[in-house]
Amino acid sequence: MSDQGKFKKTISLLDLTLIGLGAIFGSAWLFAVSNVASKAGPAGSFSWVIGGVIILLIGFVYAELGAALPRTGGIIRYPVYSHGHLVGYLISFITIVAYTSLISIEVTAVRQYVAYWLPGLTVKGSESPTIAGWLLQFGLLCLFFLLNYWSVRTFARANIIISIFKYFVPLTIIVVLIFYFKGDNFTSAGFAPFGFTGIQAAISTGGVMFAYLGLHPIVSVASEVKNPQRNIPIALFLCIILAAAIYTALQVLFIGAIPSDMLSNGWESIQKEFSLPFKDIAVVLGLSWLAFFVVFDAIVSPGGNGNIFMNTTARLVYAWSRNGTLFKTFSKIDGKTGIPRTSLWLSFALSIFWTLPFPSWNALVNVCSVALILSYAIAPISSAAFRVNAKNLERPFKLKGMSIIGPLSFIFASYIVYWSGWTTISWLLGSQLLMFAVYLMFAKYIPVKEVSLSQQLKSSWWLVGYYIMMLIFSYTGSFGGGLGLIKGPIDLFLIAAGSLAVFYWAKYSGLPEALIDDDDTDDSSPLEGQPASP
Repeated sequence: MSDQGKFKKTISLLDLTLIGLGAIFGSAWLFAVSNVASKAGPAGSFSWVIGGVIILLIGFVYAELGAALPRTGGIIRYPVYSHGHLVGYLISFITIVAYTSLISIEVTAVRQYVAYWLPGLTVKGSESPTIAGWLLQFGLLCLFFLLNYWSVRTFARANIIISIFKYFVPLTIIVVLIFYFKGDNFTSAGFAPFGFTGIQAAISTGGVMFAYLGLHPIVSVASEVKNPQRNIPIALFLCIILAAAIYTALQVLFIGAIPSDMLSNGWESIQKEFSLPFKDIAVVLGLSWLAFFVVFDAIVSPGGNGNIFMNTTARLVYAWSRNGTLFKTFSKIDGKTGIPRTSLWLSFALSIFWTLPFPSWNALVNVCSVALILSYAIAPISSAAFRVNAKNLERPFKLKGMSIIGPLSFIFASYIVYWSGWTTISWLLGSQLLMFAVYLMFAKYIPVKEVSLSQQLKSSWWLVGYYIMMLIFSYTGSFGGGLGLIKGPIDLFLIAAGSLAVFYWAKYSGLPEALIDDDDTDDSSPLEGQPASP
């Protein structure tokens, strides 16, 4: 490892936009449309619109934060700045779990589609990999590691080359399926056979929120972006608007192109009949050339995402170390390349781990979606707290209407968590409460030079209260395995009221003064204090 270095500003607006769009157009568009259709029918098209609006609101907040504080791994550093190390520790843990598993999800998606040509990669009658299939996944992870290890420019150039093809195929599908569109498909088996419940389920568990993943990679490389105050907001808005338009079009045209006789068993059977939706529908329509391009793109698109997420995760691990609650070695940057190589090694190791227990694309998508939206949801809270404890913070892009957009985006994030169902919520939020207890168990190692433990606790009780509130609502609610004691839409009103109360509790319980460190490009030394990673 070379001496400690600094991040290099080499990423342009084009690079940044392609990174964001590349993160969005990975495996999700190849799997999600049939999942959405099976959960919500044709009304699932609204799930993409609703999801896009929610992400756009959060994107507005990230645009302000990213321009004001262009920090590598900013997503998990903003909570430390606004509420201290304990909140940052909890958000860091859940974000790293999500992103390291995302890398393995992408390579798993590649293997599942390659199995169309090489059936020996997947165990017959299941979605689990054979030894050969796992070795393919491992080889891809090694490739992503090397592309990111060499240099930032190598990563960005590889992403541009991949992006040229991965955007071409979805747009080609849109054009082709227009000629097979049948409007009767939207009513023949019911437009909204599962009501609004189906639309809600599609957003959380159908892959909609999983698809909108472009925010984190854009903000995570902020210290390496040329003119971040201008380029980060533009890239965020472009990515979200374009993604929402393309995903909605793909959903509508997929539903319209399904042969009418295949709807006789209702929408619930669509996911089984179209497990690889665009490849399957191309085969059904006799478009073998299109099926070939879809399968080929199914290798390129998730592969490109795996490359992006490997890059992003290394920056997030670096940021966690900078927060002072992970070993300092992970905050080192290679002096020659500007790469946080120690963090990259950890990201690589964890991504290999996640390929072992989770065999298929669907196995972790629900948990990852909720984990990511929980890490997204901290942004409006940190931004609101900065208006109290960092009033002099320079904001090159100042969000108008923050008093409305902030709490509204937090309420929507709570809905997505609730819609994921009791099984996911109990596991995910339960693990967060466990990590809270672990942090206190190792209290003698935590950083207290800047913020005392008592202040860290005072600034974090809102998060503990929020987790407990969501567990209670999920357990007693009428959605996704709850007891049904609270019926809809009363449950949504109660969640909105509770989330609003938590938002203002969090806003005014931040640190007395924001703990903002220097820019990575000026000072790459980690925060002082002992590492608190048990």
